[in-house]
This record gives sequence, C-alpha cells and structure tokens, in this order.
Amino acid sequence: MAQNIMLYWTSGSPPCWRVMIALEEKLLQGYKQKHLSFEKNEHKCEEVKALNPRGQVPTFKHGDIVVNESFAACLYLESTFKSQGTRLIPDDPAEQALVYQRIFETENLQQKLSYVAFYEWYVPEGERLESALKRNKENLITELKLWEGYLEKMGKGSYLAGKNFTMADVVCFPVIAYLPYLHCPKERCPRLMEYYEMVKDRPSIKASWPPHWLEKPEGQDTLKNL
Repeated sequence: MAQNIMLYWTSGSPPCWRVMIALEEKLLQGYKQKHLSFEKNEHKCEEVKALNPRGQVPTFKHGDIVVNESFAACLYLESTFKSQGTRLIPDDPAEQALVYQRIFETENLQQKLSYVAFYEWYVPEGERLESALKRNKENLITELKLWEGYLEKMGKGSYLAGKNFTMADVVCFPVIAYLPYLHCPKERCPRLMEYYEMVKDRPSIKASWPPHWLEKPEGQDTLKNL
C-alpha cells in the first residue's frame, strides 16, 4: 500500500516533517521518497514541478492523486487510512473542533517564528530595520504566551488538543521543535518545552527526525534573545 505513495521532501522543513509524521502514524512506512537539497534548489527540478507547479515541498502523490499542501496531505492521509494506525481526528464534535482549531492556528505560530528566526534570510541586508525585528519578536512572544495558556489550561501531560495525540500534534510539533533547536530560552515557554520533551521521543517523530539535525543537533542561536 505504501509503495503507491511518493514524497518529495527537504530536511528540517516543518511542512515536510509533518507529512512524514502522519505517514508514520498511519503505519505507511516503506513509501517511496526523494530527499532534495533546498540549498541546491533541487525542489525546483522538473520532476517536482511536473506534479507541483509551484516547485515546493512537500510534493505528495498517492497513486494518481497529487496533494501538495502539507495540511491537506495530512488530512488526506487520515481520511484515506482512517482505520489504520493512530486515529488522528476524533469523532466527538467538540474534540474534533479543537483539533481543527489548533491545526490551523499552527500557521500563525509558524509564520511569527519564521519572521524572527529567519529574519536575515527573508530581508536583504540593506532593508533590515531593528524596529521591524523588535516588532516581530513582540508578536512571537505574544503568540507563545497564547500556546502556553492552552497547555496550562489543559493540564500537565496534555497534548495540544487534549489527552490524546492528534493531528494537531502532527502538524504543530515540527514548528515547536524549532524553539529549542534555535536556542529559545526555556523560561520564555516552559509549558511548550515540557510538551516538546514529552513528544520528541514518540516513534513517529524519531523515525522522521530531520537528518541534518541528527548530524548537528543545535542550529543557529537566532532565538536566544527572545
């Protein structure tokens, strides 16, 4: 079954990583894959663009079905393989609503984190402003406080949408993992760090851990002054 699946991905990309976690959780090991170099611009190759005109990763194909956006690919996997592996979307309407809420809130966290962590990559040297970086940091701090509050309200040992590991964790963990990787102070987000420590050794996450993080466990210190 997994042999009908093809995934093009790059190491350390949260969108790619979440699809890989979903594949592991749905017991779809052994799928076909191609690890591309972002630095070498390999994601813009014709092989990828034939399936994904944007030339982006993840590019995901199951049989003749192509799903390229990472949230969509994860939800597709849960829908298609609902009875297999971990149940990632609960049936209870209230629980389901919270999972969907956290899934799509992840985009806010990822964007605000990226604007700080990769500011120098996004903005050319001559256009960088200290005031803009300060504002970006304030926005990220506000966002982190929001997620801290979510975990505080649910209690110690909770996942992002309750007591069970769900699609919310699949899509958001790769973003949260960047906090310790880029040296965010633990005191800035203690509950998120507790969550990170609880989840990081889950088999699906260990199996899909970014290869270059294994070689170099610590990234740049772009979040150290948050």
